[in-house]
Amino acid sequence: MSIGSILVVEDDDAIRRGLSDALSYSGYSVTEAPDGEVGLDLALSMDADLVLLDIMMPKMDGLEVLAELRKSKPAQPVIFLTARGEEYDRIGGLKLGADDYIVKPFSIDELLARVEAVLRRSPGRPTTLGVLTVAGRSIDFERREVVLESGARRTFTEREHEVLVFLSSNAGRAVSRDELLQNVWGLDPRGTHTRTVDMTIARLRETLDDDPSSPDVIRTVRGKGYMLVEPDSPVEKGNL
Repeated sequence: MSIGSILVVEDDDAIRRGLSDALSYSGYSVTEAPDGEVGLDLALSMDADLVLLDIMMPKMDGLEVLAELRKSKPAQPVIFLTARGEEYDRIGGLKLGADDYIVKPFSIDELLARVEAVLRRSPGRPTTLGVLTVAGRSIDFERREVVLESGARRTFTEREHEVLVFLSSNAGRAVSRDELLQNVWGLDPRGTHTRTVDMTIARLRETLDDDPSSPDVIRTVRGKGYMLVEPDSPVEKGNL
């Protein structure tokens, strides 16, 4: 039985085949796409648990694919596959809502660990979150959206939602980057050097319309990490 469905969008035949073989051997159901156009069509038509998306591709590059995909499936989990040195593209992808990225060349163990981290639903995390009001924003965890003070609605990506759930369960307490890496990404923070947490927080603040120079919702606690401010009201359904 498949443990999850993954769409691999990669124009290099050898890399795509290697990824598919490794994922299939690990128990995933894999669908392949040789370029961005085919990849976008498949991502929109199928119900994939995760999309592995190369950045540098013909016809449509990964950034274009992700931008279009986010219009219809804002919460679709996506991991970018990037070449070493493509830092600008990686940052652009994270801003568009990619959940993570893997730099080529990478080991199969790293690939599987990152895939599992994105797909993981930790049994220790609350699953009955309802609506939380914080700093004038109404956050609906079931719908994965926020209603801003202006009345505008915005949808969280998978990774933004996971980070917000963890911060909400620790509201009023500073959560370190290492704690987020371990509990949300499922990575061992020892020896891990990445700005993924900071980029995700920046993206989450944008979704929440939270001014980074003077945030009302997610504050930076110098030397400690990030803290969700105390809610204006308790959760309406379920428990944090």
